[in-house]
Amino acid sequence: MSNKEVKAALKSARDAIRNKEYKEALKHCKAVLKQEKNNYNAWVFIGLAAAELEQPDQAKGAYKKAIELEPNQLLAWQGLANLYEKPSQTDVKGDLADVYQKLLELYKSGDKQKWCDVCNKLVELYHQEKKYLEVAETWQKLIQMRQEEGAEKAELHQLWKKMIQLLKDSTRNQDNKTEQLLLTAFEHAVNSADTVPGEDHQNLYKDFIQCLSKFPHEAARLEKTCNDMMALYPTMSYPLEVLCLHFVNSGNLSEEALHCFSRLLEMDASNGPGIIGFGIKCLQDKKYKEAVKSLTEGLQKTNQCPAAWHYLAEAQVKIHKYRNAVLSCNQALEALEIPEGPNLRWKNLVLRLKAETLIKIADPDAAEEAIKALEQIVDANSDPVISAIRGQAYLNKGLMDEASKISQELLLSHPDVAESHALDGYIHYSQKNYEQAERSFLNAIERRAETAEYHQYLGLTYWFMSDETKRDKGKALTQFLKAAKLDSYLGSAFFYLGNYYRDIAGDKSRARGCYKKAFELDETDEESGTAAVDLSVELGDMDTALSILNEVTEKASPGTAKWAWLHRGLYYLRSGQPSQAVADLQAALRADPKDSNCWESLGEAYLNRGSYSTALKSFRRASELNPGLIYSIYRTAALEQILGKYENAIAIYQQILKTTEDYVPALKG
Repeated sequence: MSNKEVKAALKSARDAIRNKEYKEALKHCKAVLKQEKNNYNAWVFIGLAAAELEQPDQAKGAYKKAIELEPNQLLAWQGLANLYEKPSQTDVKGDLADVYQKLLELYKSGDKQKWCDVCNKLVELYHQEKKYLEVAETWQKLIQMRQEEGAEKAELHQLWKKMIQLLKDSTRNQDNKTEQLLLTAFEHAVNSADTVPGEDHQNLYKDFIQCLSKFPHEAARLEKTCNDMMALYPTMSYPLEVLCLHFVNSGNLSEEALHCFSRLLEMDASNGPGIIGFGIKCLQDKKYKEAVKSLTEGLQKTNQCPAAWHYLAEAQVKIHKYRNAVLSCNQALEALEIPEGPNLRWKNLVLRLKAETLIKIADPDAAEEAIKALEQIVDANSDPVISAIRGQAYLNKGLMDEASKISQELLLSHPDVAESHALDGYIHYSQKNYEQAERSFLNAIERRAETAEYHQYLGLTYWFMSDETKRDKGKALTQFLKAAKLDSYLGSAFFYLGNYYRDIAGDKSRARGCYKKAFELDETDEESGTAAVDLSVELGDMDTALSILNEVTEKASPGTAKWAWLHRGLYYLRSGQPSQAVADLQAALRADPKDSNCWESLGEAYLNRGSYSTALKSFRRASELNPGLIYSIYRTAALEQILGKYENAIAIYQQILKTTEDYVPALKG
């Protein structure tokens, strides 16, 4: 076959393909290849025809042969791209990407439009495969090409926006290079917008800030972007909100952070992050109740802020609301979905605070929960303070051997840590080894004198050690006073001060003040409440006694606060108000239906009211619960007599006289 015939055969093959006569085309090509086995066009036409005849393997082989012959010719590469793009071709995406890369190389110096088309296709392919770095790098080349071509600002703006759209899901992958390219795209898009200020530009800025807030190491860029947006949109609260939450979550409570909190509240007094910021400021200023109030309010509006939950728990611990603090710690842990980077730091802080708080609740179940919390802390074993908390948890569970083992290890390995000595003190105190406890608490105080709890425990050690140390003003009293001064919310310190002033100093007025303060700090402390009421009565100050009792009974749910109902009922009984006495004593019995003395008092109230039958039932119930209550048995007989049941009355009088021969009321009866 001459050169002329080869050309003719190739023309016939081209015409056959144009006419969709693919088999005919193959015949012509094969004829050419018999003569010239390295004919580029013949191999390309075979690829085309085989592809149309659904013979992909043959087509692929033909194109590859052509490429082998002429690597920098376009036709075979284009054909291979068309073949791989067919829906029937699966598992060839990697090969197709390589083909597109080659086409970009071949088109670069020639057809710019085709270069852009292939670039778009390649980006789409990478995006489907979630290869975000390749998406970013390829799209950036496209933008660069358009810039070199002199594209308008508006077109470039749309291209940067498209790049943001393509990479919006990449933030989950945490690839630093992709992240930087995405942030660069945001910067270009924000700076190339036409309408500034405008709604689209505003939304773009918002997305940029939201994106930056996902990357903890981009703190400086986030702060700058928020400030830039605030300068452009001074009435918008969004950038300020993000900045405030950033400061909260980073634990940065600088002057700048505090300034942001107050600016946000000036803009919107009901703004969640702003109120949270104000709460943190209160916590810093040791205004703990205000801190709890503000943080609680702020978190009702912005509840996915683990750091704020931690600050709330911290404030609740400061005012000894331990159970509330544990709930806040649990909320913080829920909000910490991904415990990585700074979140891991917060998780460890929250778990530690939770464990410390559970120790303060001081029951075995709380101790068990504390141990579980400590087990979740990363690198917990290297921290002596966490070991000391674990030791206290074992002590609260009654596991003395485990607690002692930790204590001994800590004293050897960390003798300079206050918690090592405090744990030793708690163990000796629980075993009533008061002299060793004294030594340990003094050592703890020497290392950290500002801890109220150490002073309180040293005071208690002196209180129980001996009569001498209890009475010595420089011992128990001094330590209780120091504890109360260091922690003005420590109700138990005021309770023990009350005990000292009442039992040792004989100063009822001062004792009453201490008990009242202790009860105000902890309304569940019945001992302090009872002591405050009793001393008020002894001091003839019924108004104070009643105000305490009224406050407790107003808040009490049914079946609770027996002591308050009983005290007020007895007051009404003594002051000739039997109906009120009946109501209060019934409420006291709802809390404790087996209190014989309370039944006796209720009987007395009914009797004074003239309700003889119900009085009889109450006295009878009292004597059933406690057969030693002679007065109730006597009242039962007297009421039987009043109600005309003389035989019953005589029998009961005789029963009394059998056990108590000279009981005058029974003899008279």
